[in-house]
Amino acid sequence: MIVLIAPENDIPNEIEILNQLFREGLLVYHLRKPDKNHEEHVAYLNKIDKEYHNRIVVHYFHELINDFNLKGIHFQEQKRMDHIDNPGQYFKNLNMFGKTISSSFHEPEVLKACCFEFDYHLLSPVFSSISKKGYKGKGFDVNHIHKTIIGMGGINVETIEETITLGFKGIGVLGGVWNAENPLEGFIKIKETYNKHTSK
Repeated sequence: MIVLIAPENDIPNEIEILNQLFREGLLVYHLRKPDKNHEEHVAYLNKIDKEYHNRIVVHYFHELINDFNLKGIHFQEQKRMDHIDNPGQYFKNLNMFGKTISSSFHEPEVLKACCFEFDYHLLSPVFSSISKKGYKGKGFDVNHIHKTIIGMGGINVETIEETITLGFKGIGVLGGVWNAENPLEGFIKIKETYNKHTSK
């Protein structure tokens, strides 16, 4: 499983590149735009080819799941702490049938102890971040945790094999694609490398 996280700030031709990435086989896109309001999220989604909406997971404005045919919703760490203790209440007005629910974690033991059944979990930073300066990798080994965990932080062509060895069931990429000279080529290389190491 490859999860691509949106660049925090818009980049030139972002939507055009994103539609190309979907055509190249991107299946999970996390729309994480902390500075965009609800209206701007709606405008962003409306620019993406409708046929790809079911591959998009939103981090903010979870109620968008009621208006668009999205893949699912994601909880940032703080939002999880604030709401997941009483999940029935939180999901009451959300049309979650057949949708995914995921969350971010920064400590394997917190992830392991979490009793809410997320479809998958993003754990970071595995390696030192490409997109966030000074975000040092921790080389988490999660072979002992029987949950679907996606490794994030410093994931690129060079680190994919080690990520899989450390027990991750997928990779989350951001800088490895968006900071590449050609994001489309960057994604294709990551996808080919990931498929090579997971098809053994």
